[in-house]
Amino acid sequence: MVTIGMDYEVREGKAEAFERKFALVLEAMRTLPTHAHTELFKSVGAPGRYLIVSEWHSREGFDAFVASEAFHRVTDWGASAILASRPRHEVYGERAASAPAGRCPVAHAAR
Repeated sequence: MVTIGMDYEVREGKAEAFERKFALVLEAMRTLPTHAHTELFKSVGAPGRYLIVSEWHSREGFDAFVASEAFHRVTDWGASAILASRPRHEVYGERAASAPAGRCPVAHAAR
């Protein structure tokens, strides 16, 4: 299992369009056998800031998704009409895999 964090900054007045498109992308992702679960989080203190947390059964499954034509169509649309800056993606699952079950890997490493 691998977890990907995807940070997005949406242009003013485009949040509703971003959320609608995300709902469509999520429906498509649910049909992928390599996809486990995805949630969209909206910042309370910074309007237009979003975090998508996506769990995949493998890193290869996620990589195949972001290399797909469908993903590129959505990201091209977002870059030209919706996003204020380039999205940032971070892989969490590969680091977290070494932590004992039920413990935060960062908190565990600090001990």
